[in-house]
Amino acid sequence: MSLLFSPLTIRSTTFRNRLWVSPMCMYSAVDGVAQEWHHTHLAQFASGGAGLIVAEATAVVPEGRISPRDLGLWDDAQRDALAPIVRAIHDRGAAAGIQLAHAGRKASTWWPWADERGTVPAAEGGWTTTAPSAVAYEGFAAPVALDAAGIDRVVDGFAAATRRAREAGFDVIEIHGAHGYLLHQFLSPLSNLREDEYGGSLENRARLLLRVVDAVRETAGDDVPLFVRISATDHAEGGFTPEEAATVGTWATAHGADLIDVSSGGLVAHQRISVSPGYQVPLAETVRQGGRIPVSAVGLITAAAQAEQVLADGAADAIFAGREWLRDPHFALRAAHELGDEVAWPPQYERAHWR
Repeated sequence: MSLLFSPLTIRSTTFRNRLWVSPMCMYSAVDGVAQEWHHTHLAQFASGGAGLIVAEATAVVPEGRISPRDLGLWDDAQRDALAPIVRAIHDRGAAAGIQLAHAGRKASTWWPWADERGTVPAAEGGWTTTAPSAVAYEGFAAPVALDAAGIDRVVDGFAAATRRAREAGFDVIEIHGAHGYLLHQFLSPLSNLREDEYGGSLENRARLLLRVVDAVRETAGDDVPLFVRISATDHAEGGFTPEEAATVGTWATAHGADLIDVSSGGLVAHQRISVSPGYQVPLAETVRQGGRIPVSAVGLITAAAQAEQVLADGAADAIFAGREWLRDPHFALRAAHELGDEVAWPPQYERAHWR
């Protein structure tokens, strides 16, 4: 059995393999409520052999949505729409996760295929955004700096969304602290210019993330795997660094996180990223600190042998992929065949099983 298709147990959940589906925004919700599109989109990956499927960035409060078409989990109707999707994933043998998020200054934007770009104006369904400091993302409207009550509301939103996620049946909760969204905005000195207990030193800049980790862990209970996605570098001078990311990973696990999902970038428009196959794997290895911190790797991992080598090299404990699953919803079945592993196929697909 390859490493990629060996099971992994975290708290009370055993994942059938280590090839997982990253959260990918579909911009197809209505008032935060999942639609038929989300059901078909997510369940297909379970039929295709994924070990874990994480639903897209799901806003914990209405103003935390990236766009007006994002999923939400701030009311019970949204929870109830997600529950049958979770059951469909479970029925096909995979674990179900959800990424809880707040977009901060990158909220209230047009979806990718809209004719417009930038911030959605209030007259067209947009809203005023919030952030650690009143510093706009390039090309977007300026946000309002969160006060103490606003910060508390963010923490409470993550806790309430966690409760609803558990009621919907999700096995894994992931906190979105990456890609330039609110928790990442607090982590980076490029977007966090505060002079109170949430700004300045790394310890202060990480305070909100760790408060969220504490709140989510307390609400989820001891049995639930808790992941934190971080951008391990801003790819911009003066920004958040891999060394800081490793420190934050250590703090997050001490507060109850089980795995750090290591990505990068997204904070500023002037970032400079050199993209190549597996380009973020070294960041995961840095945060993993020789195996002290469980991590996942993501970023242009598109082939079975490539994913297996990442695990064999000790750079990560699991692999997230995104675009390759969109190209091939049965990526795991193909990868197992390429690695010579015998894995269970859906009985409905057995006639196509490679022999």
